[in-house]
Amino acid sequence: MGHVYKTEFRREEVRLALSSDLSRDRIVQDLGFVSSTLKKGIRDAQKHDTVVADATDHTALLRENERLRRENLLLRENAIRVVRT
Repeated sequence: MGHVYKTEFRREEVRLALSSDLSRDRIVQDLGFVSSTLKKGIRDAQKHDTVVADATDHTALLRENERLRRENLLLRENAIRVVRT
């Protein structure tokens, strides 16, 4: 008999699959369930438009955060060069 997962766990697995850079196979392996469970969860979330918006927003925020980190690093490097000259 298969495992019964709580609703919050299923939502989190789908959010993780949609918003992280990890492969779905890796997520399935790490969380210890079968890939069909994740596929069904993603399909259901997209059908009901739940979690998908949060995951999309989360992914956009992660990209923006990474861009800002790179810009901040460049500014710091330039500030150090200006101080040394």
